[in-house]
Amino acid sequence: MEKVKKWYAQYPEEIPTSIAYEKKPLHSFLMETVARFPKKKALYFMGLDLSYEDLLSQAQRMANYLQSLGLSKGDKVAVMLPNCPQAVISYYAVLLAGGIVVQTNPLYKERELEYQLKDSEATFIVCLDILLPRVTNVRDKTALKHTVVASIKDYLPFPKNLFYPIVQKKQYNMVVKVEQTEDTHVWKQMMAIAGEEFKEVEVDPQEDLALLQYTGGTTGYPKGVMLTHFNLTANVQMAQAWLYHTKKEDDIILGVLPFFHVYGMTTVMNMSIMQGSKMVLLPNYQPEKVLQTIHRQKPTLFPGAPTMYIGLLNHPSLQKYDVSSIEACISGSAPLPGEIQEQFESVTGGRLVEGYGLTETSPVTHSNFVWGRRVNGSIGVPWPDTDAKIINFDTEEEAAVGEVGEIVVKGPQVMKGYWNRPEETEKVLKGGWFHTGDLGYMDDNGYFYIVDRKKDMIIASGFNIYPREVEEVLYEHQEVQEVVVAGVPDAYRGETVKAYVVRKKGSTISEEELDQFCRERLSTFKVPKLYEFREELPKTAVGKILRRQLVEEERQKM
Repeated sequence: MEKVKKWYAQYPEEIPTSIAYEKKPLHSFLMETVARFPKKKALYFMGLDLSYEDLLSQAQRMANYLQSLGLSKGDKVAVMLPNCPQAVISYYAVLLAGGIVVQTNPLYKERELEYQLKDSEATFIVCLDILLPRVTNVRDKTALKHTVVASIKDYLPFPKNLFYPIVQKKQYNMVVKVEQTEDTHVWKQMMAIAGEEFKEVEVDPQEDLALLQYTGGTTGYPKGVMLTHFNLTANVQMAQAWLYHTKKEDDIILGVLPFFHVYGMTTVMNMSIMQGSKMVLLPNYQPEKVLQTIHRQKPTLFPGAPTMYIGLLNHPSLQKYDVSSIEACISGSAPLPGEIQEQFESVTGGRLVEGYGLTETSPVTHSNFVWGRRVNGSIGVPWPDTDAKIINFDTEEEAAVGEVGEIVVKGPQVMKGYWNRPEETEKVLKGGWFHTGDLGYMDDNGYFYIVDRKKDMIIASGFNIYPREVEEVLYEHQEVQEVVVAGVPDAYRGETVKAYVVRKKGSTISEEELDQFCRERLSTFKVPKLYEFREELPKTAVGKILRRQLVEEERQKM
């Protein structure tokens, strides 16, 4: 492994190669931060500021209430909320009470929700009032015993809270009224009657689960990733070491990445609380709203996804807003086009670098240096205490420098396994090494490069074609706003290359022009044979383009 660890030679002296981790339950960091900064603002939400001592008090009240309903150590609690105060309070309350959080996407349809609740064996769920009908419709098919119902208006300041029912009616064509019953619990009533005393539960940080985080499930059924308290705290401590130039407790972190996704949960929520920063919460991604929020709240850190940065750069009102407070961004969830990186840094004056990780790794394993040598097009080098290597597909022996193979990683952030799936766990965890399923290579200096997902690689007429390479070329065209490339069935070639393109506003770029552009920059066999222009591309809540959904659409046309 010594040749692989060349990346340590690239580390700025401020970043340790190994960290003396504080091996504590994740929720203990909230209590320690409150002891240091009780009156400091923990979060901002639509006009409301909530201090750290208030955040802890409300988490303790909820922990008390959950335990009074019978929550015991190891019980699973689904949290089906957008980024709002209740999402943070519920997360830490469940941990304080000894439970395991099951992050649940608020966009889930009934079928998806039923599957996750049954698979996780969740007995409690916390949801928004507008989501209650969905929960009610599947409840009898699951192990649910109690539902806690929150509302956005619970934490809206006056007079926004008075107008919220009108907004809810207009936006969702419904106004939900919830009544307290034996198994349905209204958030405000819960908080009014619960005490702050709760039974402390002994936790083994390295063995006990804090989280069941379900994978995206773009192919097959989603799997519950078992992440321990130590998996999550270790990854946050790595992030703090990596961002050594930031202000720590004086940072303001923009929370537009959803907390029900492990990336937003770690790099915004957990990191803010561990170091005593303030997080600015946005319940969803709306480019104009994000620009307004940056202008007014002056966040210094903005973890995000490439589609978010692309949306801001292409917004017609961008020049109206001051975005110069942004000092550092680590982009994840999808490849970061070089053109976007350069444009965003030019506009903000901050640094934007690409990172890499997976749900199974809490999530971050690699990143370029924010301040230090970076290599555009690379995912950077492994984080402290994280080993990584490229292995040959057939032999599983370590590949030569520059040779494409599968990326495997080992470190304290690597999951315990998949929930109730020992055979699948065994397939991906071998000798402590997690097999990512991603294709890549390493250069002479220890920088890693993603070529593509194993399952996304296109094989056309016997040639291996990596969608990312084609996408990078198309992003260089000044009239292309977004693009995704996929392999679609072809009777002659087996698969052929298709590009799904979103033009910039006002653009009339044609298929013929893009074809010529690609032919000047790519080998003939890599040039897309098909183009489809769209108004938008299908994405997950975190902004990851759903390539497999597009492929499935093509298969259904056959």
